[in-house]
Amino acid sequence: MNKLELISTLKNEANISKAEAAKVVQIFFDNMADAMSRGERVEIRGLCSFFVKDYKSYTGRNPKTGEKVIIKPKKLPFFKSGKELKKRVDS
Repeated sequence: MNKLELISTLKNEANISKAEAAKVVQIFFDNMADAMSRGERVEIRGLCSFFVKDYKSYTGRNPKTGEKVIIKPKKLPFFKSGKELKKRVDS
């Protein structure tokens, strides 16, 4: 399912216009992204949680030249599925 399919499903299920459904989905995604950018965990009970992992700086190698390269510290978003979602997918 992609974003447009999600908007279409919301439009049909909630009996609202496509523009309203698109706005709801965009508000949802924007608020999730804002919370994660502040370092907050986003948890949707029974479905999943999103959180940010911090990675320290390390020395890597350029695969072409073999030259050592310093990799800067970074933060990356992660997804963890909930128990109910795991059961639903597995059945």
